[in-house]
Amino acid sequence: MDVTHEDMLIPPYGGKLVDLLVSKEELEERKAYAAQLPSLQVDARVVCDLELLAVGAFSPLNRFMGKEDFQRVLEEMRLADGTLFPIPVTLPVEPNPAVRLDADVALRDAKNELLGILTVEEMYEWDRREAAQKVLGTQDVRHPLVAEMHRWGSLNVSGRLQVLALPKHYDFQDLRLTPAQTRKRLRSYGRPNVVAFQTRNPLHRVHEELTKRAIQEVDGVLLLHPVVGMTKPGDVDHYTRVRTYKTLARRYYAPDRILLALLPLAMRMAGPREALWHALIRRNYGANYLIVGRDHAGPGVDSHGRPFYGPYEAQELVARHSGELGVGMIPFRQLVYLPEEDRYEEETKVPETARTACISGTQVREEYLNNGEKLPEWFTRPEVAEALAEAYPPRHRQGVCIWFTGLSGAGKSTTAEILTVLLLEHGRQVTLLDGDVVRTHLSKGLGFGKEDRDTNIRRIGFVASEIVRHGGIVICAAVSPYRVTRNDVRAMVGPDRFVEVYVDTPLEVCEQRDVKGMYAKARRGEIRGFTGVDDPYEPPEDPEIRLDTVARMAEENARKILAYLIEQGFVRLSEAAEHSASPVKVPVVP
Repeated sequence: MDVTHEDMLIPPYGGKLVDLLVSKEELEERKAYAAQLPSLQVDARVVCDLELLAVGAFSPLNRFMGKEDFQRVLEEMRLADGTLFPIPVTLPVEPNPAVRLDADVALRDAKNELLGILTVEEMYEWDRREAAQKVLGTQDVRHPLVAEMHRWGSLNVSGRLQVLALPKHYDFQDLRLTPAQTRKRLRSYGRPNVVAFQTRNPLHRVHEELTKRAIQEVDGVLLLHPVVGMTKPGDVDHYTRVRTYKTLARRYYAPDRILLALLPLAMRMAGPREALWHALIRRNYGANYLIVGRDHAGPGVDSHGRPFYGPYEAQELVARHSGELGVGMIPFRQLVYLPEEDRYEEETKVPETARTACISGTQVREEYLNNGEKLPEWFTRPEVAEALAEAYPPRHRQGVCIWFTGLSGAGKSTTAEILTVLLLEHGRQVTLLDGDVVRTHLSKGLGFGKEDRDTNIRRIGFVASEIVRHGGIVICAAVSPYRVTRNDVRAMVGPDRFVEVYVDTPLEVCEQRDVKGMYAKARRGEIRGFTGVDDPYEPPEDPEIRLDTVARMAEENARKILAYLIEQGFVRLSEAAEHSASPVKVPVVP
């Protein structure tokens, strides 16, 4: 994969970088024209994609995909003309009178900032299930993108793009380099070989050692290229990560062997396909090698606790297409630390008798950060350890969401109220968001159709995510009948901070407890769309906790949840509770 090009660096994918930015000479006229157009407000993912389309990061793609490109990418990982391209890049919308064939529409972000003009040349329906299965290999709503797809519009639109302004970024502006700017900087290093390192996590000593070995092997430069767009829910925030990257690049790498630049990519967490996409993108930034990790771009485990992708699938796919893509695949080799020699070595080269040390990602969280323990220097640089300690306080000071779901009358509110008292007893600050109470305030005016119900649950989820982000415990008690929407909330909050409690009470028992007479009204047809009667309830497939409210009293169930939270480290036993001869009695709310 060595490059001897007159430009020194490998040429962009397709031969040249796409540039969709309107020229300075035309800009004011185009802005005035756009101000008169109907507007289409696009979400954060589309904004990320639009930025990277505009600057050529997705070259040769120069628009959101039309039907032929989209369909062939699903089936074969290729554009309509046969060019290798593994991930669909689309603009989904709901039917909208503002979006018409052969008409222009102004694209705006969530803050109504003008981004560009789209000339609508195609509008076509797409199948969420098909797209999820073929691109992601699953339809499981525990996959964050599968859950997100259910919020996307039923139509994809495509056409000529005129980008008037890139999204505004006020952070780390010196590191936000376009492909053209990155290439210019890389050429100044005077080395044709560039090794890109894709990351959405903090860098530890193993990453540092691996990247240094990689650039040494090819006599190249490291493009440290972290993703700062949309990543996996629950990832370390990019502000914390980038601060550590800057420190590491400045202190621990030769200045002529590393370039740190940020990539505003909206990740799909699509595993092998995404790894291939990352290689394509990095070629446009000037890299001819990509380090591909184990389970690269993997979203974790599915509803049954199984990984979505095999550990080496991504490496195998990139290696298989490396020649066509022009980007060499450098596998992320498992390194271990040899304490007696104070060095790292590939696990396969270490004698069985040698003493080694290794810390997994799970251990970092569970054994160190969650317990307030300092990470050892052989594992991570002190600057990184300090930043992570600030971002991740001990588990008992972290936020968590306890999400009760179940039929009306199942016992959610009663158990939630008792749990609130128990948590306050143990010194945690708690917010209780009851579904009925929320509807009188936050969701006043919403009905009980599916769309309004989903809106209500997502509002509760948003509030919950903010409470959790700031270190509080939030208890949510709402019917939340739809699996997809609950998993949306899980992603919003963060999978590691979300405890789903399924109050598994049979429908007939709920009807017997029906003090408000709601079930009776639904049976008589006086209420339509009532969950359990004429609207479905989708029970969780693998909740963290399942409660039986027939065989067990509410207080017993509340203490079961408390025991789980103590076991997970979110709650510490209070001194009073540790030395009490008998459990503290809690008033049962009827």
